[in-house]
Amino acid sequence: MSENQQQQQQQPAARGKRKERVGEVISNKMNKTIVVRVERRFPHPRWRKVVTAYSRFYAHDEKNEAQVGDRVRIQETRPLSKTKRWRLISVVERNEEAAAAAA
Repeated sequence: MSENQQQQQQQPAARGKRKERVGEVISNKMNKTIVVRVERRFPHPRWRKVVTAYSRFYAHDEKNEAQVGDRVRIQETRPLSKTKRWRLISVVERNEEAAAAAA
């Protein structure tokens, strides 16, 4: 075998790039699950007016750390349930109003 083929066999297969989104938590009532609303702004294909579209994603929150109103980063993952295909990576920004009301 050539040297190049030996190197390819030794290295593990590279995993594909996973999508990441940043959005706002709109619900955390389920155990270890949050609902994240992601905003997407784009010009309308015909009229060129800027349109705002929202998508809802169910994400896995292992430690139940995200609260309603927090801005979070989620990443695509394997299917965890019928609707969950995303997992929480980090809390980008805490919602100060909700934290003050809870205290």
